[in-house]
Parts: sequence; structure tokens; C-alpha cells
Amino acid sequence: MRISECNRKTTETDIRLTINLDGSGESTISTGCGFLDHMLTLFAHHGNFDVAIACAGDTYVDDHHTVEDIGICLGTAFSKALGNKCGIRRYGHILLPMDEALLLCAADLSGRSFLSCELQIPSEKVGTFDTELTEEFFLAFVRAANVTLHIKQLSGKNSHHIIEGSFKAFARVLAQAVRIDEEHKDDIPSTKGVLI
Repeated sequence: MRISECNRKTTETDIRLTINLDGSGESTISTGCGFLDHMLTLFAHHGNFDVAIACAGDTYVDDHHTVEDIGICLGTAFSKALGNKCGIRRYGHILLPMDEALLLCAADLSGRSFLSCELQIPSEKVGTFDTELTEEFFLAFVRAANVTLHIKQLSGKNSHHIIEGSFKAFARVLAQAVRIDEEHKDDIPSTKGVLI
């Protein structure tokens, strides 16, 4: 089982996080930010990852520190759970519809961090959630996990649907990429022989 944890305590957040890449989509999420809880629950379910997150953050200021630090912790735990990446498929991609929104998402577990996030989210908030934090979450994740991630919105005008579709697509491409390729389960999927 590919299981890892990340604990992070700063003056802004106190986070305990575990992830099982070979789970069944079970989650226990408590971040102090309701919309983020919803997105991370979707992430766990659509990726078939078991995820537990408990965060006490300075949400009385805003949600930025909580969102960014959870992205860091999730990326760190994700990378640790992958180990040397032996046998993984490495790549994932999807074209995902969410009602009127259509999202294109692709990932490479390359060992190199890069984010291309092309979302045109029309509103500044969904509930109390600052929609600009969507990109901040993905950026924190890719930096900590050393993942290349592309997310592109092809259509959509509903902010909730655009963000929700992005998180579902993100989960699905990571689930594809971490899946073990039975024909090459003892190989590193790189001509270099390493993915770091």
C-alpha cells in the first residue's frame, strides 16, 4: 500500500494529512473552509484516494494560508507515497464536462514542477471562498509534489462548476498516472532510469 502523511505546523496553520493512493475514495476532511472541504472530498472520491485532513488555520484573516498550506501538504504526502515511482503509468489526461463547463486536464509525474492553469472564473467568490485560491492550491501542490499539471477551461460561466470540474479532472488524471502498469511494474517510466 502506498500510504504517506504530512504534518505541518506554522504560525498560520496546523495541518495533519494522510493519503492512501490505493484507497477506495474514503475521506475525512476538516479544513475550516467549507468549499475547500467539498473540493477535497471530490478529489478523494474521484481519484479513489483515501484522504484524511485536519487543519486549524487563521481563516479569521482569510482562507489563503489554509488553502496554500494544504496544497503543500497534499503534494508532499502524494510525492512520498509514490516513492521511486516504479511501475506507475506516469501520465494522465481527461476531457471532463461539468454541466456547461468543460475542462481539459493533463498531468506528468515527471519530477519537475510546472503549472499551466487557464481558468476564467467569472466571480471573485463562491460562497465565502476566494476563487483566485483555486490556482494557488494547484500551484502549491505541483511545487511540493514535483508534478507537471495543465488545466484548461474550454467552456463554462458558472464559477462553482468550473472549480468543481477542475478538482474532479485533477483527481482523475492523478489516478490514471499513479496506476501501476502491470506489464512494466518493475520499471521506472523514464529512459533516464529515475523520476526525481
